[in-house]
Order: sequence, then C-alpha cells, then structure tokens
Amino acid sequence: MKEAFITDPTQIIIFLSVLLAFIYWIKEQPFAKPVFKVIPFVLWIYFLPMITTTIGITPQSSSAYDWVTNYFLPASLVLLLISSDIPSILKLGPKAILTFLGGTIGIMIGAVVSLLLFKSFLPDDAWMGFGALSGSWIGGGANMISIKESIGTSDSMMGTIIIVDTLIGYGWMAVVVAFSGYQKRIDSKNKVDASLVESINKKMESLFSHKEPIDLKSFSLMLAIALTICAVSLELGKIIPPVGDVITAFAWTIILVLIISIALSFTKLQKLESKGASIVGNYMLYFLLASIGAKANLAAILDAPLFLAAGAVWILIHGLVLFTVGRLLKSPMFLIATSSQANIGGVVSAPIVASIYQPSLAPVGVLLGIFGNIIGTFAGLITAQLLFWVS
Repeated sequence: MKEAFITDPTQIIIFLSVLLAFIYWIKEQPFAKPVFKVIPFVLWIYFLPMITTTIGITPQSSSAYDWVTNYFLPASLVLLLISSDIPSILKLGPKAILTFLGGTIGIMIGAVVSLLLFKSFLPDDAWMGFGALSGSWIGGGANMISIKESIGTSDSMMGTIIIVDTLIGYGWMAVVVAFSGYQKRIDSKNKVDASLVESINKKMESLFSHKEPIDLKSFSLMLAIALTICAVSLELGKIIPPVGDVITAFAWTIILVLIISIALSFTKLQKLESKGASIVGNYMLYFLLASIGAKANLAAILDAPLFLAAGAVWILIHGLVLFTVGRLLKSPMFLIATSSQANIGGVVSAPIVASIYQPSLAPVGVLLGIFGNIIGTFAGLITAQLLFWVS
C-alpha cells in the first residue's frame, strides 16, 4: 500500500481536528442543511476520514489513533456520566424505568436471535459487530465505541455497523413517530391511566436549570478530572485479570470509568453540566469516531445488505418485546415510544420523539437517554458475551 501523505501523529491529530471543525461549520450553512437532513451528521464524521484514508491522505494505522482511543474514550465517558442527574431519572417512577428496560431486554434478545438466524451468511467475527451495535442501541454512540474497543471489533466492520445503525435506527424512528397519531387509540386499548402522563409532567418541572457559558476554571477542572480518572483506570485495568474474550483489560478500564463517574455524579461535580461538561465530552467522542473512520476499510460497505437484514429483524424483535412489556405495565404509548428511542437513538433523538407525542415532555426523553448512557455499556457487554457464546 502506498504511504499516506500525512503520517506524523501530531499532524494526523491536527488534520482530524480541522476536518471535524469543517464538518461542524458546513453543517450550519443554509445550503448544506437539506443534505444533513438526508445524511446524518455522525455519518459525515465517520466516512470523511475513511475517504481521506482510502485516497491516501491519512494512514490506516497510527499511534495517534491509539492515543485518541485510550484517552478520549474514557475521558468522554467521564464527562458525559459525571453530569448525569440520576436522582431525577429515578423520579420518573418505576413504570418509566421498567418500560425503558423492556426495550433494553428487547435489544439483547433481538441481537442473539438475529445472529442465530443470519450467522451462517455473515463473517465469523460478526458477533463483534453485533456487540458494538448493541451498545449503540442501548443508549447511543458512546456505548457503541466503548464496546467496540472492549471486545476488539475490527475497524473495517465498523463501517458496516455504522450504516446499519444509521439506516435501521433512523428508519425505526420514522416508524415510532408514525405511531404518534394513534397513541390515544392504543392507550385506550391498553387501558392506560391518563393521569400518569400528567404526573410525569409535574415531575419534570424545575428539573433542568439554565446553562451558563463555559469558563476557563470549569474547563480546566473538567479536563483534570476526566484525564486523571482515565489514567488511573487504564493502569488498574492492566492489573485486573481479564474474563474470557469480552472482559479484557480495556473493558475493565471502561467499567472502572463508569463506576467512578456515576459515583461522582452524586457529588457537587454534577454541576459541571451547567458549564458544558457534556459538550466537551461529546466533542471528544466525535473526535474518536473520526479517528476510527480513518482506520476503516471502505470495502466493508459491500457487506452491508446482509447486516441490514439482520438489523431489521433485530429491531422488530425489540419493538415486539417493548410493546408487550408496555402493554403489561399499562404504560402510555408516549412512554413506550420514548423508551424505544432512548434505547436506539440515545439522548440526542429521544427528546424529539417525546416532544412529538407530548410537546411538554421532551425532558423525559433526555432523562431516559441519560439512563441509557449509564447502563448501555454494562448491558452491551453482557449482550456481547451472549453473542460470543452463540457464535
């Protein structure tokens, strides 16, 4: 293979930061908005670096990519989780949490059943791709990348998985939105208590405070905490013995980061969210996604059709299990739909679906999406272990 035009690790970091800034900039331009509605933002972040590697601008392997994975992934998780308002999530009540978990169980069951049905047509390491996708479909992209790195999903397969995640995920969102016009009819058939939605409405009042501009003091504190927890967890992860092929040293690092970050979310550090902790965390996550794209093989897209079929079966099983759980709990269709999107799309799109069903209840989507961020890696690792066994 011909040597890439940019090979120096520092120059690669600079190039990816410029490319990411360009994507952010062009996304806000009026002429580009119709394009970004058709091709989601996350696809540009992943596939543009893949293209630059394919045409020889960036290399397919570099110590720069390893550094970004080792430090930006744990650090981003720290900032995303340390700002989680777990007491507020619990205020949603058992019905909301159980409905969400019904969707999670549907994802886990769907992953195993779908792999059993399609494994004879898919590559031997397809279970790793399914494992990474299960993380995305239980809370969002941060969980997907955590599991991808924990179980060693190949970068080439991630190209296919991103396509499945986007096409099937957004397609499912369209189905969920379509059901919004029938929510009263469905709720009536399921004998739902209409007062539940009203009570959740009241619980959402005053849960979200006004965000303040980020300042140097807060930013430096965010980086200090995130990188310190990252470094400590990386070292401890090397000491703890691995468990099979799923719980590796890096998996232990991620688990330790999750535990420490969730614990710190109960302290005053949780207030860092008002200064933009999740914004910094998301930037690190997108930078990591760009570096993964730069390592991937564009030829992996050829494997997408079979994976798309498997993904479609998978998500239909999720919907069937979730709706069954919701019917048994007599959950309103609003809560079923929001729980589904909080699993599949995470905190970004769950509020959109929530607001379509109940305009004043978008915060419920935020809180359930955050809950998905918290449990997604744990549930995804369990799913990955199940997938490994059936593979």
